[in-house]
Amino acid sequence: MERIILDTDIGTDVDDVMAVALAALSPEIQVEGITTVYGDVDLRSRMVVKALKMLGREDIPVFAGVRDVLLKNREIWWLGHEGEGLLTEEDSNLEYDRRHAVDFIIKTVMDNPGEITLIAIGPFTNLAIALAREPKIAQTVKQIIVMGGSARLGANAMELEPSDHNVSRDPESAALVFRSGAPIVMCGYDVTRQVLIREEHIQRLERSADALNQAMGKMIRIWLKYWKRDYTAMNDPLCVALAYDPTLCGGPMMNVDVEYSHVHPSGRTVCTLPDTPWTPPEERDIQKEAPRTKVCLTVDSQRFIDDLLDRLCNR
Repeated sequence: MERIILDTDIGTDVDDVMAVALAALSPEIQVEGITTVYGDVDLRSRMVVKALKMLGREDIPVFAGVRDVLLKNREIWWLGHEGEGLLTEEDSNLEYDRRHAVDFIIKTVMDNPGEITLIAIGPFTNLAIALAREPKIAQTVKQIIVMGGSARLGANAMELEPSDHNVSRDPESAALVFRSGAPIVMCGYDVTRQVLIREEHIQRLERSADALNQAMGKMIRIWLKYWKRDYTAMNDPLCVALAYDPTLCGGPMMNVDVEYSHVHPSGRTVCTLPDTPWTPPEERDIQKEAPRTKVCLTVDSQRFIDDLLDRLCNR
């Protein structure tokens, strides 16, 4: 049984909701708690509570985390449709655990050495502050799986923008996490954008008798209307799946640095093998050690999509 904490910026892209559902429905996973980050964490927390209620998983606690980015030097990206398709007026009073997400992360990891996997599918602010307050998390956590960054080594590299949402919204936090020394699995957007939901998959969700699946179908259509396209990537659920099936993605151990300036937009991951150091060893102690980040480069996308939809729809 994989024990996880899922840290999410649920709200804008539907893939966060699907990640919550996948985690809650997977028998291989024990969800210790779900934490929210970035922007209106109250609304985000209520979205998680509503999804869990619809799944019959009200036993999973939900915690609101940090609203601002680490240095409070960037505006929060907020489209305005967050919660649409899932929350109703009656849901304004949904309750969640009032302990702070960072406190929960620190206590849970430190009380369970080598047992807890942190899965970060939003900007990494909660994780960065937890690591800053308790650096021993890096040696105590089982692993950290992050949706973010890109090695830009795949066939789609030339199609990608310079940086992804989760790293570029708070690159200082991303830099702290990658330099912490914790064992990390980086599932970047060059990989996750090979895992796509299209019309046939949306219709399968909409045909389901399950209310949450139908709500997710609506949310996908809202998202596609905004982007004016007929597909969306399952970025975040793929990271959840790696907790119970790491064979879905393959890649080498690499050093990962975050290159950024203190203005937006910036924040690009630079992935290098140990024998091709990005900076001189004397300037970077971690460079003298074996890399601690597995950088995903390949994905069995069809196997994952089939598994995701089966778990969501066949229950």
